[in-house]
Amino acid sequence: MTEPERISPKEVYEKLKAGAAILVCAYEDDEKFKALHLDGAISFNEFRSNLPSLSKNREMVFYCA
Repeated sequence: MTEPERISPKEVYEKLKAGAAILVCAYEDDEKFKALHLDGAISFNEFRSNLPSLSKNREMVFYCA
């Protein structure tokens, strides 16, 4: 298994602005998500439930606070 690639916050911001990435808050707990998510992020549960319909051409950036 390969290690995830780490990118800078600036790179994430540019990718989100361009629509090239999806920002996913990695907390499974909805209360933690509500308290700690960044603007534009989707919850891990939302990511998981929408996985089949998400574009395979968009990068997915996972984070936790």
